[in-house]
Amino acid sequence: MRKKNFGLGAMTAATLLAATSAQAGGLERGGYNIDLLFDPSDYVIDSSVTYVNPQRKLNNVQDTNPLDGTNAGRPSDGVRATEGYWVPRIGFKAGIGEAVDCMFDYSQPWGAHLNQGRNWVGANENIETKIKSNNYATTCSYSFDVGPGQFRIIGGAFYQELSGFQERLAAELPSFLLPLTGVGRLDLEGDGWGWRVGAAYEIEEYALRTSLVYNSAVDLDNITGTLDTRQLPGGGITPVFGAASMPDSLEFKFQTGVAPGWLVFGGVKWTDWSQLQTLSFCPQSTRAISCTSRGPTEATSLDLFYRDGWTISGGVGHKFNEQWSGALSLAWDRGVATGLGTHTDTWTLGAGVSYTPTENIELRVSGALGLLTSGSSGPVVRNGQTYGRASYDFDNDLVSAISTSLKVKF
Repeated sequence: MRKKNFGLGAMTAATLLAATSAQAGGLERGGYNIDLLFDPSDYVIDSSVTYVNPQRKLNNVQDTNPLDGTNAGRPSDGVRATEGYWVPRIGFKAGIGEAVDCMFDYSQPWGAHLNQGRNWVGANENIETKIKSNNYATTCSYSFDVGPGQFRIIGGAFYQELSGFQERLAAELPSFLLPLTGVGRLDLEGDGWGWRVGAAYEIEEYALRTSLVYNSAVDLDNITGTLDTRQLPGGGITPVFGAASMPDSLEFKFQTGVAPGWLVFGGVKWTDWSQLQTLSFCPQSTRAISCTSRGPTEATSLDLFYRDGWTISGGVGHKFNEQWSGALSLAWDRGVATGLGTHTDTWTLGAGVSYTPTENIELRVSGALGLLTSGSSGPVVRNGQTYGRASYDFDNDLVSAISTSLKVKF
């Protein structure tokens, strides 16, 4: 062992709730997490899986253009919009010499799954949208003595893959007073690189740690895919291209012992979701022409119009004995929606326990219950253009999550 443990078993409880942020703003799921880098053991393997179940329902749904689809018999109230999802994470940390620590991890930071189905009034806005991600990262730190504690310089890089699809009702011009309708499907994939840099300061005697980490944007400069309109008269499969950037973020975390066996912790995170406005996709045959929103070559688009996200969290951890620790936390996530979608403010209460049967094994179970606040969605006007094909309201809804993890130290 190069370092002593901070002496508070409850210190590990500060990370129990990281995976139970439930449903944060934008497309965030697991987000970025480098807490494993601070583990005092020489070698550590940490794996976790979280299941999140948001229960958002839509009411008073109206099709803003009834001529582009058939609404007869379709429900407009109590429409379940969200699907449950799994968030896995696995990481390995190694100490190199007396001052260097490195971690290697796989995670799924971004994702979304909306699935109202074909049988609702807003089917021409969305039938099903699913986005998933894979993130492979390496992060290292170098520590040196400063005053009564240690200062760390943190840096790393990550490679990210994104893929997904959207299906929605599309329509041709009416024929014999009946619309000729069919389902269109957009499939996409892209990848890119990002980097992180940060610093931390730790005082072992007080179980104190503060950290500030910046994660860069990931530029997906060459998103490719297909637009399938074969269900429409004269339709076919069209190769398309586009570009987007997954957001950069800045996160501050702190924790400190306040009494024997007691720890308080918290954090503030900013995420640049506002760079995701409307994502345009154009036929590959038009690559010589700039692909812009409502431009002459645009084939379809994903309209988000997010604003920046803010997450504030805090909690307390306690070491009951040499084997058991626990923690409670409360988090607020500012909604990123600006008129389209259901991403309003979220409040989440989390709790977790940690069991250490031996000095080499730690088992953790945590859960969360959150409130998805009410709001409404409808067409918005940006730069003189109208976006959105349906309007609806939603009440306060619940989101729940449960997470299990296993840490092995050697």
